[in-house]
Amino acid sequence: MKRKTLYAIMAVLLIGGVYFYEFYLEEKEQQDIVDTGKTVKSDTNEFFLPTSTTGQIVHHEGYSLSYSEPHEQAEWVAYELKLEHLSNSNYKRPYFEIDPAVKTGAAHWRNYKKSGFDRGHLCPAADRAYNQVAYNETFLTSNISPQRHDFNSGIWNTLEQKVRYWASKYNGVFVVSGGVLNDNMETIGEEQVAVPNQFYKILIDNNTGETKMIAFLIPHENSILPLYKFVVSVDSIEELTGIDFFPELEDSLENELEASSSYKDWSFN
Repeated sequence: MKRKTLYAIMAVLLIGGVYFYEFYLEEKEQQDIVDTGKTVKSDTNEFFLPTSTTGQIVHHEGYSLSYSEPHEQAEWVAYELKLEHLSNSNYKRPYFEIDPAVKTGAAHWRNYKKSGFDRGHLCPAADRAYNQVAYNETFLTSNISPQRHDFNSGIWNTLEQKVRYWASKYNGVFVVSGGVLNDNMETIGEEQVAVPNQFYKILIDNNTGETKMIAFLIPHENSILPLYKFVVSVDSIEELTGIDFFPELEDSLENELEASSSYKDWSFN
């Protein structure tokens, strides 16, 4: 074998070895991120986490989520909004990024480009403004769902502000948000991200001596109706979604709270 040919073969083997080693490192790094997402973080109150119908729960520092691959978004995002989390920090708004902890692959933000829909936060950035890391996490694509602009900046934003009011008034609340996901929805982008026809938000307060719960189910359109007009029972949202929202609660308390659509214990002033 000529020396030039031998050198060429050695060069090809060397380049191939470097390529496959880099590929191995990238795959290992990705797997490490996915594995990290399986671990409940210290700031997560695991007791109040819902069940997952998809089997893919991801834990970030500031919130947890259950990702639905067929719909390319979270079926729920859950987090505790403590009194000390309420902050007026003015962090620079980051770019949206694909969530690397979603094993099946989170949707790309480009699906929303020229779609006519906002990248609607399920865990609002303003609820995680107590530090830069928590704030930036809310811009992962696993935390967004397609929302009409007038809805996102209208009734949904009004509800988000009311949640922060209740967190201040009741020394913190636990929040679960999502779109009602089914097979009868419009989609956007190459990855066919589903556009929910309804969005829900459920709150539980366990900090004021007596556990109370409230749930909202809002059609995906703006409304000038007062928020209490959208109060429903948690049971009704469970029936729509197949999610068991508070499985760790004592059964009799869970049954009582989830069957109620009363809002008398929540201040709307």
